[in-house]
Amino acid sequence: MISTADGQTRRAIIKLLLEGPITAGQIGERLGISAAGVRRHLDALIEAGDAQASAAAAWQHTGRGRPAKRYRLTAAGRAKLGHSYDDLAVAAIRQLREIGGKDAVRTFARRRIDTILSGVTAGSGDVAQTAERVADAMTKAGYATTTAPVSGPIRGVQICQHHCPVSHVAEEFPELCETEREAFAEILGTHVQRLATIVNGDCACTTHVPLDLDPPGEHTDHPKDVRSTARDRTTTPSDQGAST
Repeated sequence: MISTADGQTRRAIIKLLLEGPITAGQIGERLGISAAGVRRHLDALIEAGDAQASAAAAWQHTGRGRPAKRYRLTAAGRAKLGHSYDDLAVAAIRQLREIGGKDAVRTFARRRIDTILSGVTAGSGDVAQTAERVADAMTKAGYATTTAPVSGPIRGVQICQHHCPVSHVAEEFPELCETEREAFAEILGTHVQRLATIVNGDCACTTHVPLDLDPPGEHTDHPKDVRSTARDRTTTPSDQGAST
């Protein structure tokens, strides 16, 4: 049986795994525990099917030596977090759809995300700072959200939601995701592009926000290289010293 202290450490590690792929060394640094202690907990989570390890992407390898493995929660691990009211929520929204149709579901979904972002107002033309405020608001709502800058020809910032407390509901009601993207675009004052979603099996819901603004009303897709690297480019706060 796991001890109280081990249980607290295990929960802290799970919280870090929620933020995206992270190394055992980074977990140890964040929590102030030994690498051996971290690996003991990671091994237990992997054995339970709640976490998995993968090789680091080429762009994540810095310095000499063998690239450290990166760990993240599995779908089974995510399913154990924040979904206790899923059945009730799905039943309620089904009833709403039967009574008011799809428009009623969209209205509900939009009001929900507007409430979450109600304290966020656009800054003085600084899209990156506004994206940070959006991330803070989403984190407070349970989405464990971070931002990561993107350099190169498609300069921008990515909003990465490492956990979605309503992902099981969103599988049946995509209006929750659609209105979320619309709200992001409006509050940021530019089009945004959803690159990856937890609902589709990705490790995070990743939204690309261009910093070179297009004229209002225009919505152009970004090149395939931006979309194809969405899974690999999802970063964690610990990664941000090098890539964020």
